[in-house]
Amino acid sequence: MDILSKLLQDIPLPKMVKIRQRFDDFALPDSSAACREAVRKPEVIGRVAKGQQVAVAVGSRGVANLPALVRETVAAIKDAGAFPFIVPSMGSHGGATAEGQAEVLAHLGVDEASVGAPVRSTMEVVEIGRLDNGLPIYVDRYAYEADAIVVINRVKPHTAFRGQIESGIMKMLAIGLGKQKGAEACHQLGFKYMAENVPNMARVMLEKLPVAFGLAVVENAYDQTCLVEALVPETLEERERELLREAKARLPKLLFTQLDVLVIDYIGKNISGDGMDPNVTGRYPTPYASGGPDVSKMVVLDLTPETKGNANGVGTADFTTQRLVDKTDLATMYANGLTSTVCAPTKIATTLHNDRLAIQAAVKTCNILDYTQCRVARIRDTLHLGEIEISTTLLEEAAAHPDIEIIGEPYEWTFDEEGYLPK
Repeated sequence: MDILSKLLQDIPLPKMVKIRQRFDDFALPDSSAACREAVRKPEVIGRVAKGQQVAVAVGSRGVANLPALVRETVAAIKDAGAFPFIVPSMGSHGGATAEGQAEVLAHLGVDEASVGAPVRSTMEVVEIGRLDNGLPIYVDRYAYEADAIVVINRVKPHTAFRGQIESGIMKMLAIGLGKQKGAEACHQLGFKYMAENVPNMARVMLEKLPVAFGLAVVENAYDQTCLVEALVPETLEERERELLREAKARLPKLLFTQLDVLVIDYIGKNISGDGMDPNVTGRYPTPYASGGPDVSKMVVLDLTPETKGNANGVGTADFTTQRLVDKTDLATMYANGLTSTVCAPTKIATTLHNDRLAIQAAVKTCNILDYTQCRVARIRDTLHLGEIEISTTLLEEAAAHPDIEIIGEPYEWTFDEEGYLPK
């Protein structure tokens, strides 16, 4: 037994119980039909002319029903007599390579076979202007050469700054469609100024590029599509501000204000730009955003397959596992930090041999006198917070909460022979 195992062998883990957190569960019964209706409105699809080459910008986030939304948009463009193609719009994601970005889309179910349009991926960009502060504004070369541009993205709170415009269509223009160089430029002066630079860059792009419309999506707390709307350039910014307020109201959350330990099974770029959404965990990569629970120690156990080794965000946790570290593609992860200029999330958290030791380490260091009273929550990832696990030390609080239902009996943690939790 090594020294770490000896230090942690007697640290107790509390019994756990499954609960259901209830949120507003309104979702569109048919997101494809809603998308079809939105993009085929005359005032929307009428902005695409017959014979045009149309770049459809699609990002790397795990947007619910993404292939269907892209497919319906592509079909509408084709029916208008134009020729759509897909442009990966994800800044430096995918290892900041053309091949990597096409692979990210394929993992999300977006390729020529699934959506009916070819994917044209390049990291080449064209500079189309500069902000008054000197920051250059870039756009993907294929999009720049297109006759029209359509942008598809989810509107949601950002993970590192607050503003009237955060994550959505305008950020997709400024950062996603700008590829690595555009993302780098927008982040150059840091997140302190991001609430200014994102909309300022997007306004220039809307003025200088043939943006036909943006397809904005809002999701409920269960990662389901609850709103699909096509935004035209003239009113895009104003409407996106309104959609952001709605998205914030629907954000999933942990219904506990204080936790000693938060265990997260999976992190990944398909979950959040920061691997796990700080709006849920309360752990932010910058001082320019806040909110969420007070968590003393946080553990991340594994990476999603879709993240392709990008463990960005692991540095905001306190502990992780050797399994996660072994899966990490350092170059891909570091490219995120170098582009965003925020490198704390790309550090490797204190690494233990397995799940059991990582969780025990969190309990040992959570600064309470009696380990048996540790307040623990375990979630699959920050997108799925409907059913979670909590320690029995939280049962009284859970039972008193009107939006929590206890749905199981207490049970002990179970680990395999190697000390990992069963999947």
